Amino acid sequence: MSMEIKAPMPGTIIQILVQEGETVAEMQEVAILEAMKMENAIPTTVAGTVKSISIKENDKVATEQVLMVVE
Repeated sequence: MSMEIKAPMPGTIIQILVQEGETVAEMQEVAILEAMKMENAIPTTVAGTVKSISIKENDKVATEQVLMVVE
């Protein structure tokens, strides 16, 4: 089953902490989003393998934008 990891708020991706094909644990931080001058860690809600990453560092993202997919 695939799970989309989405941006919780608009902001700028300042760091991506995983790579495609990497195994992640539930609640592992996968990216850092800067919003309102604060850094917000974005965790995955499921354990699995990172199937795809649809962002890169310095990308501006919108609320609910898909950042990556974990299977």
